[in-house]
Amino acid sequence: VAIITGAAMGMGRATAELFAIHGAKVVVTDFNTLVGQEVVDSIMANGGTAAFVQVDISDSKQVQAMVEFTVDTFGHLDIAVNNAALKPDNNSFQDLDEEYWDRLQAVDLKGTALCMKYELRQLVAQGRGGSIVNISSINAFKPTDDNPAYQAFKHGVEGVTKAADFEYGSKGIRIHSVAPGAIRTPMLATALKSLGLTEADVIPSMSLLGRLGEPHEVAQGSLFLSSDDASYVHGTV
Repeated sequence: VAIITGAAMGMGRATAELFAIHGAKVVVTDFNTLVGQEVVDSIMANGGTAAFVQVDISDSKQVQAMVEFTVDTFGHLDIAVNNAALKPDNNSFQDLDEEYWDRLQAVDLKGTALCMKYELRQLVAQGRGGSIVNISSINAFKPTDDNPAYQAFKHGVEGVTKAADFEYGSKGIRIHSVAPGAIRTPMLATALKSLGLTEADVIPSMSLLGRLGEPHEVAQGSLFLSSDDASYVHGTV
């Protein structure tokens, strides 16, 4: 049983679909009910098992309800992929958008931490281990211009991942992050449009492979880290 947050599109959707193909019962979560339900319908039409729950991960009560819904629907929780995030900001540091800073912090950092809080409570209560994967970003390691808030909070995602790694490994709960580079997603398309750039403009500086990554390629990383094939992998990026 796997929770995938931000699963209505992009990497989240690819992850939900891939986990379902490999036999997981998937809880698709997103703030966008219409598109999220479409993902569930697609998984079910292809023989998988899935359910949708609407969640704003910046709201503690909604996150707690997400985990409760998962257990009520499928009996327990094994895996969580905390993917939900907002698009990067688009300002120099001296022109920092304070309102968007607060919103990004609430979703990308606090929201990820809240998901971990309630997922970990459930996994610990079950006493049978589990796996959590947080989706970070290359921007947690490689700075770029004009997105100070996004970079700060993706650094923060790595920080909360490390903190939980140290605390919960002894309980059999394996915790990791995946830090994607340039992946062809609606979020990237929106960011490029706001900057007046095209894919061709950014590929030379963002990929030694000469192309953008695809959402399913990121999903494969999360699948491996969540699987028994990674049974002795813990606390890695």
